[in-house]
Amino acid sequence: MSYPALKITFLGTGTSSGVPMIACGCEVCSSKDGKDKRFRSSILVESATTTLVVDTTPDFRSQMLRANVKKLDAVLFTHPHKDHLAGLDDVRAFNFFLQKPMDVYANEMTQQVVIREFPYAFADLRYPGVPEIHLNMIDKEPFKVGDIPIVPIQVWHLNMQVLAFRFGKFTYITDANRIEESEKEKIRGSEVIVINALRREKHVSHFSLSEAGELARDLGVREAWFTHISHQLGKHADTDPTLPPGMHLAYDGLVLEV
Repeated sequence: MSYPALKITFLGTGTSSGVPMIACGCEVCSSKDGKDKRFRSSILVESATTTLVVDTTPDFRSQMLRANVKKLDAVLFTHPHKDHLAGLDDVRAFNFFLQKPMDVYANEMTQQVVIREFPYAFADLRYPGVPEIHLNMIDKEPFKVGDIPIVPIQVWHLNMQVLAFRFGKFTYITDANRIEESEKEKIRGSEVIVINALRREKHVSHFSLSEAGELARDLGVREAWFTHISHQLGKHADTDPTLPPGMHLAYDGLVLEV
């Protein structure tokens, strides 16, 4: 199967508190290295004709401005936690300039939270200027946005079902600590994979750095990038050189061509 060439921009690579963390004076949060400044985790996926984001974090406005995004065709949601959802209101800027509702793709659980958290966007009588959102239901069946084919992959965030997404040769997994073998089969054959790696120590609902590395080796990918990073993982300059060949810490602003 042929896939469109894609440009992946990491809009954010931090965990729910971001890095630096409010009120923290640790060496990571005090670092002057730009690679230790992490917005909440999200990516921008672009083909020649289509632009989409995975998750609208609380930093969404700043992420769009920093990446100079002028056109956005769709939003894909992994799950309804606030650090992945809270910035959705700011799609109203794209409504205004593009003169159309924003297509939002989410499973039933996430759609219920979107409607509850942004009720004014779905009211019968809507206040002028509220975001215009067109909800599209997805589950585990493949779908397409513009010219980009997308395969949803179910992963587990402790007991919560979260969607990872495969875009051709590239797979993006955030907020997970377990993947069933049947879903791993959807990932195999990817050349580049992104996996959440919260910290070195084991965590109840996220992969640790070593667990993320083990998953990448199990899947046989050429290149693995780790995201959803907390300040507990250490400074980028100290940690990244210790990783095995083909594995790296992602950082805000990183661009991959796949």
